[in-house]
Amino acid sequence: MKTRIAVYTLALVFAASGIAKLLSLPFEVEAFARWGYPPYFMYLTGVLEVAGAIGLLVRRVSALAALCLAGLMLGAIATHLVHREWAMLVLASGIAALAAWRGWSGRGEIRSLPGRRSGR
Repeated sequence: MKTRIAVYTLALVFAASGIAKLLSLPFEVEAFARWGYPPYFMYLTGVLEVAGAIGLLVRRVSALAALCLAGLMLGAIATHLVHREWAMLVLASGIAALAAWRGWSGRGEIRSLPGRRSGR
C-alpha cells in the first residue's frame, strides 16, 4: 500500500511538472531562462517527466520509471544547488529520494523485465 501511495504521488508531481513545461507556463519559461537553459531543454524535460509519470502507473515498468525519474532529478538538484535555490533544492531532493526508494523497492521487478539475462 505504501508503494502505491508513493507511485501515485510521484505520478501526480511529475505529470503536473511536465505538463507545466509543455504548456510553456510563464514560471517555467522564466526559470529555465534564469538557469541559462535553452527552451528546447524545457520541452525535453517536460516530455521525460510526463513519460515517467505514465511509466510509474504501469506496474510492470513502475520501478524502472521511478529510477529513471530519480536520475532526472539529479539534474534538478544540481541546478538548484548551483543557483542557491535552497527551498527548491530540499523539495527536489525529497522527490528524488522518494523516486529512488520506489525504484529500490521494486528492484526485483526490474530484474524480471524481458531482455535481462538470467544468472547475473
